[in-house]
Amino acid sequence: MPSDFPQLLKSLQLKVTPQRLAILNIMRAAPTYLSPEEVQSQVQLRTESKVGLPTIYRNLEELSAQGVLSKILHPNRQLYYYFCANRDHHHHFVCLACRTVQDIHDCGCAELASKIDGQVELQIMQALGTCRRCVSSNAARA
Repeated sequence: MPSDFPQLLKSLQLKVTPQRLAILNIMRAAPTYLSPEEVQSQVQLRTESKVGLPTIYRNLEELSAQGVLSKILHPNRQLYYYFCANRDHHHHFVCLACRTVQDIHDCGCAELASKIDGQVELQIMQALGTCRRCVSSNAARA
């Protein structure tokens, strides 16, 4: 994923705004997924201006629709976002304990598509659970 965010936004035919640039920089630097409220808080700190939550949601949705951000569908019914620099076809494993996201490259979607009587237009697979590090640290505490 290019780090030249103004050029990226122009290539996606999205206006280059201070809010969008701040969102992209915050999301790229985040080691975990973030909620829109967390993004809003960080954007306001970074830009020293009040940015409404609807503006944050709209930008996150636009960047997600363009494939720049990935949506994380959490069991708590909250929507989160994650910046994934991997542009290859893959899916994600999401640790619910530490909020990290790992790429899954062997998803089996092609095999599944071959068993469907029709044409697959979109594949969305997300595995949720507890990563090895969190499992180990929980076992060590027990």
